[in-house]
Amino acid sequence: MASVANINDVLDGHVALEIECVDRLYLNAYVPDLQVGGQVVRFCTRHLGKPIASTALLGRIGDRFRAAVRRFATERGIPVLKVKKRDHHRWDDRKLDQVRPHLERAEREERYGVVAIVQGQEYQWVFSARNRRKKPGARPNFEFFKEDRRVGVYYFYILDREFGPGFIKLCTYCPWPGKVWLNGHEWVKRQALREGLGYTELENGFASCDHPERLQAICNSLSPEHVQAFFDRWITQIPTPLGPQARAAGYWWDLSMRQTELSLTLVFDAPRHARTFFEALVQDNIGIGRPEEISLAFARKARSKGDRYGTRVVSHGTDVRIDFRYKNSRIKQYLKGGRALRVETVINKPADLGIAARLHNLPELIDKARAVNRRLLMIERAGQSCAIGSALFERIHQPFQDEGHRAGALRFGDLRVMALAGALCCVLPAVTGFTNKSLRGLVAGLLGQDYSQNQMSYDLRRLRLHGLIQRLPRKNTYVLTSEGIRVAVFYTKLQDRLLRPLLEADKPPAKLEIRRALRTLENAVSDYVQNARLAAAR
Repeated sequence: MASVANINDVLDGHVALEIECVDRLYLNAYVPDLQVGGQVVRFCTRHLGKPIASTALLGRIGDRFRAAVRRFATERGIPVLKVKKRDHHRWDDRKLDQVRPHLERAEREERYGVVAIVQGQEYQWVFSARNRRKKPGARPNFEFFKEDRRVGVYYFYILDREFGPGFIKLCTYCPWPGKVWLNGHEWVKRQALREGLGYTELENGFASCDHPERLQAICNSLSPEHVQAFFDRWITQIPTPLGPQARAAGYWWDLSMRQTELSLTLVFDAPRHARTFFEALVQDNIGIGRPEEISLAFARKARSKGDRYGTRVVSHGTDVRIDFRYKNSRIKQYLKGGRALRVETVINKPADLGIAARLHNLPELIDKARAVNRRLLMIERAGQSCAIGSALFERIHQPFQDEGHRAGALRFGDLRVMALAGALCCVLPAVTGFTNKSLRGLVAGLLGQDYSQNQMSYDLRRLRLHGLIQRLPRKNTYVLTSEGIRVAVFYTKLQDRLLRPLLEADKPPAKLEIRRALRTLENAVSDYVQNARLAAAR
């Protein structure tokens, strides 16, 4: 029977290209001075110069915007595509299906600009109003408030010389929120072509490159200024509800991050190595199901019931994907094009990583997302080749005593030691570190009983004196040493993945071959004992 591949062997010997790049960028476009009701009143009275702020004023702006879109499309021969209401649940797929031929034709013809407009209805947070004065004949006084309503939207699909395909979406209702969609890989491809850098594509990515270091440098150079330049370039070319006068008065759109994808692509030197790697990866994750590691991967520990995280393996035919979820964000791992491992960290809310959403914070978000991808691979590497040598095993099985310091042994099988190892394996604090409090809750949960602060302090001292953890300078925070990582994973795997299944291997769901072999062994041992039995003494 062939042995299961070790993912470290594949990663260390068969990666032909390794590239990190921003993939999907989905941005909010919002008008900062039109976010609360009082600002709407000020917009109507001070900027528009009207005595009463009313929905009728805002409605006329929406009407002019819709008329301007129709003229814009007619004058330039731009197709206006509509998605029917019944297809709302398939909205994104329908848009792409309809627009893709227009984008591909414009790309072949090198015709840059708006290539199609998609018109539809979506739920958006927009302003409604109610009249606070109910008396007949009284001058109306409208109070504006936001509510989630189905309203008209326009998607302006653009072929840009720098970014390739993208879109700007604008809503027809106040405060006229928008969205911007771009793809970082497409931007990198165009910069590489401009520099004469040779590469081959792998779907939305790269399969090979003459100068990988230069390609990675281009990936790293994508900045908020490039994204802002795309928006500034086209927001003045398309119809908008707000014009130059509104912009001069401060009523214009700012950008913030809604969804950011940072991908790490490892292209293997042969498709079989890609498949071997992923099969080993899936096998290692599907049985362990260690969701706590995902809070570590995102460098933030779950602190409340709202801190949601989880792990699942998804299969569609022969395509397998591992999803790790944390709060509003997630990591995806899958095979790309049958020959590359793609790790994608998808940040749907920058606050999940403690980052503000404004576009200028994109570099910080990219750095943290890059660390997430790396931490995940580090955790998965730690789960492989974790066997410890006899010297280390014997050392931690003996009480520690040196220069007046004493500590108990960490014996395999001891309930408290196994809970401690399981907690360390779940958190994998080699990256973020842990405190008495943060680790104590995990150990108590695995023990299923009370576990005091004093007990945790004693166990931390045992771990430290045995060289499995070390305390950070001037902090009450500890990190696992390299030996500590191996011991934690080894103890946990030996118990959960080897001994426990073997002790229950005489009944389903254990494999039939193992059950038959155990019965044969049991019968042989029984016969041996029976034959060696002495007659009873008289």
